[in-house]
Amino acid sequence: MSSASVSANSSVLLPTYARAPVAFERGEGAWAITADGQRYLDFGAGIAVNALGHAHPHLVKALTEQAQRIWHTSNLYSMPDGEKLARRLCEATFAERVFFTNSGAEANECAIKMARKYHAAQGHPERYRIVTFEGAFHGRTLATIAAGGQQKYIDGFGPKVDGFDQVPFDDEKALRAAITPETAALMIEPIQGEGGLRSVPMRFLKLLRELCDEHGLLLIFDEIQTGVGRTGKFFAYEHNGVAPDIMAIAKGIGGGFPMGACLATEAAAAGMVLGTHGTTFGGNPLAMAVGNAVLDVILEPGFIERVAQVSLRLKQSLAELKDKHPDVIEEIRGQGLMLGLKLRTPNTDFVAEARAAGLLVVAAGDNVVRLLPPLIIGDAEVSEALARLDKAASAVEATLARPAAE
Repeated sequence: MSSASVSANSSVLLPTYARAPVAFERGEGAWAITADGQRYLDFGAGIAVNALGHAHPHLVKALTEQAQRIWHTSNLYSMPDGEKLARRLCEATFAERVFFTNSGAEANECAIKMARKYHAAQGHPERYRIVTFEGAFHGRTLATIAAGGQQKYIDGFGPKVDGFDQVPFDDEKALRAAITPETAALMIEPIQGEGGLRSVPMRFLKLLRELCDEHGLLLIFDEIQTGVGRTGKFFAYEHNGVAPDIMAIAKGIGGGFPMGACLATEAAAAGMVLGTHGTTFGGNPLAMAVGNAVLDVILEPGFIERVAQVSLRLKQSLAELKDKHPDVIEEIRGQGLMLGLKLRTPNTDFVAEARAAGLLVVAAGDNVVRLLPPLIIGDAEVSEALARLDKAASAVEATLARPAAE
């Protein structure tokens, strides 16, 4: 029988989230709408997940049509739509092999296992360590919190999973010193999301590729948040001309449906043979239908180019907003429609004031507020968002002007 200690009016969900006191019943494009009709401009997009906004008709059609046919069969059988989606991803990227997952953390787990297996298959099982970077976030599993290295996520879960060596962000000397005969791979986000929208300099990404080639390491990119058009390219690595050997993706590729994938070159994936990895739900027919529908839109000629144009206007306008509110906004970060406001005041206060102004934004590390709107936004939504950000910044400024309580 259930415990009587939980009252009928309290939540029985694990209290691991400080949920905002608002719930959404439906969505339309870039707008999220509550049961009583309040409309919020969604510049969080479910943490960069709703790449095409809410209730995109092409995605709705693909999902409902598939739901009327078959939902799940498992990977014991052929998946024609999965083969199709994998091939499309390979044709549009560096990759030659794909493994579908249900989430970004699982995609990163696959990437980690693949890097280790690559060396073991070549007769070097001692090469299992992966160098990662301070401020990273790679997921919430035991291995991925170890990869991220942030103590607040590791504390209380027993010994840290072995095999990960963190070095400071953009520190060449520390990186070189961390590479040993046991190193298997280097793993990095081209732009740190949870870590505060910090972009990795192009020269450093090029250095990672050079070091991997020099030492026989694999280069892993975590493009879970940066991928699928978010930065104004299909994937962020395209901005720098530095291709990884393995790449984890998720979020935008499902447009709101839970899915991820691990992409790799043929060589990097060579050790992942029959029976070495698996998933029950990964690559299921519902996810594959939606993933293909997402690519129908994202890869349409001109779509990503328009994202780049809209993002340029937004970033320029945010610079003007910073100049208007210098006591609140310290710096504009990020690329494409993955932008951040580095604040001088607590980001939680700004998030609350933005929500009060009818705008949804997301907090990040280093006291940053993330702006992650759907890729389908236009000039009207940009103008509306700027007006609401201005209102939020003014509200925060007003609190700074108040005398301290006696």
